[in-house]
Amino acid sequence: MDAQKSAAFKHFSVLSRELIAGLDILPAGKYLDATVGGGGHSELILQQGQNVELIAIDRDQTAIAAVQKKLAHYYPQQVEFWQGNFADYQPKNVLFDGIIADLGVSSPQLDVAERGFSFRNSAPLDMRMDRSQRITAAEIVNHWQEVSLADLIYEYGEERFSRRIAKKIVQQRPFQTTTELAEAIAATVPGKYRHGRIHPATRTFQALRIEVNQELKSLEKFIAQAPNWLKPGGKIGIISFHSLEDRIVKHCFRGSELLEVITKKPITAARDEQQANPRSRSAKLRFAQRKLSSGELAENSNFCVNKS
Repeated sequence: MDAQKSAAFKHFSVLSRELIAGLDILPAGKYLDATVGGGGHSELILQQGQNVELIAIDRDQTAIAAVQKKLAHYYPQQVEFWQGNFADYQPKNVLFDGIIADLGVSSPQLDVAERGFSFRNSAPLDMRMDRSQRITAAEIVNHWQEVSLADLIYEYGEERFSRRIAKKIVQQRPFQTTTELAEAIAATVPGKYRHGRIHPATRTFQALRIEVNQELKSLEKFIAQAPNWLKPGGKIGIISFHSLEDRIVKHCFRGSELLEVITKKPITAARDEQQANPRSRSAKLRFAQRKLSSGELAENSNFCVNKS
């Protein structure tokens, strides 16, 4: 692992005050951070007591390497690391007092050009959170059929010009870089749309990223399993950043027989946080609590699948 890349993995954790307050952390509690990222939320949890224990998960090897250094003071007595998709994680005979997940792409993934998540700088069309996997954004952009591309951009990007954008992509491909793709998309949409509040390629890039990393399917699988990992009274808090994620979280929490919804409406960032970190403006935090006794653990179910 390149030390410079690891050191560059600095992430501003959003809704930290609200997340820690909502978890109501126990002095000797056991917690799971399913998307550790830069380790900000994990560090705050561990600071609540010297007997607090935490398992930290992330798909990104760079994130794990960086957070291992950040949380070295707590290792191995209080923290354990696991690299992989949180949907594939299985706890070993442990129940948690709290589970958290901070969804989507992290600040370092956006800011490090070579990762290909952003079109602010020219970079390969990558977008993989786990760089050991095969499929990249380039594979989708340059090889998918036009109708499949259009459906993807419409469903995961909620892009009204999806058909037009997909047609342009097929006509002009192959694309090598993020900026090439973004420029082609910008030239495709009407002028008024091109100069709107967000860049016209934003929704298409979101759709590609979600597909590359199977984000929504992983989220559904994770929330279907996670309630089984909570102790009675244990809490789960999930931060989402766009309507597709938030819709899944809301329906999964409401549809689970194991959970009681705590937040009827999502918690959003306070004004001071929004001013300090503009990316927090779209963040939404929802909490639910395990309501069944330990003898009533349910099998994994599909209670939230296809409700997005």
